Amino acid sequence: MRSQFDVIVVGGSFAGLSAAMQLARARRRVLVVDGRKPRNRYTAHSHGFFGQDGKNPTEIIGEATAQLAQYPTVDIVTTEARTASQLDGHFVVTLADGLSFCADRIVLATGVRDELPSLPGLDERWGVSVLHCPYCHGYEVVDKQLGVLATNALSIHQALLIPDWSPTTWFTQGIVEATPEEAALLGSRNVRIERLPVVEVLGNAPEMRGLRLADNRVVAIDALFVAPHTHMASSLAQQLGCEFDEGPMGPTIRVNEFKQTSIPGVFAAGDAATPWTNATFAAAAGVAAGVATHRSLIFGL
Repeated sequence: MRSQFDVIVVGGSFAGLSAAMQLARARRRVLVVDGRKPRNRYTAHSHGFFGQDGKNPTEIIGEATAQLAQYPTVDIVTTEARTASQLDGHFVVTLADGLSFCADRIVLATGVRDELPSLPGLDERWGVSVLHCPYCHGYEVVDKQLGVLATNALSIHQALLIPDWSPTTWFTQGIVEATPEEAALLGSRNVRIERLPVVEVLGNAPEMRGLRLADNRVVAIDALFVAPHTHMASSLAQQLGCEFDEGPMGPTIRVNEFKQTSIPGVFAAGDAATPWTNATFAAAAGVAAGVATHRSLIFGL
């Protein structure tokens, strides 16, 4: 079987487009497949991304896609990649419309899906007043009343960060209890600890005005930081047999420093391949994956 492309990049957000750009500039035949469901589609502004601060992430992705499309060796299709497999030393990717394409290498920039705690009112506020990354959103809620909702033991770490932006209450939800040393550190950061569970989010969504506790008390909160559990947004890595690491929020595709997965010829970048997630990390990982993939086509694996 002769490959139609040198590389198929699955995922057309920050990581995937960055990977594809390196390959396009190396004059390689590249197919980018993207279903237009980026993880950050719930937020109106991207922050902390060098040169793009405050822009709508959809606008950033749109501009990058248009720039990539100017390269004559690149094809971009807007649909979901459903299956991926190896055949005769190549990779075959089948799309939602039934079309299949073959390549010598594949880059998975497939992202993750967030699962918020089962507390009514969180989903409809996600990306506006229910937030994850303080470096992405903290400046926009500075000097407001902020909360951290525990989802695992690492929420202590999150609670210790947030006071640099505003007064903070840590809601343990009965999930985790601070050690005496951690409690002292939280106290030194003026973090208020609330052990009674939150049972209701108050305010007109997507805004928030407070949280109701199990004893009917209301704590005034304007924005709530939550670390969601994450799942693979695509099953392609599993289909190809890639190994995974269990991260603090969920599984990530195992990669080495060159973004090579456990399967030769398969590279991965972005949120699916790291627990450290933001736009800049994703774009940088995509560059690394694109360069490594190009080098693998020349020097082998």
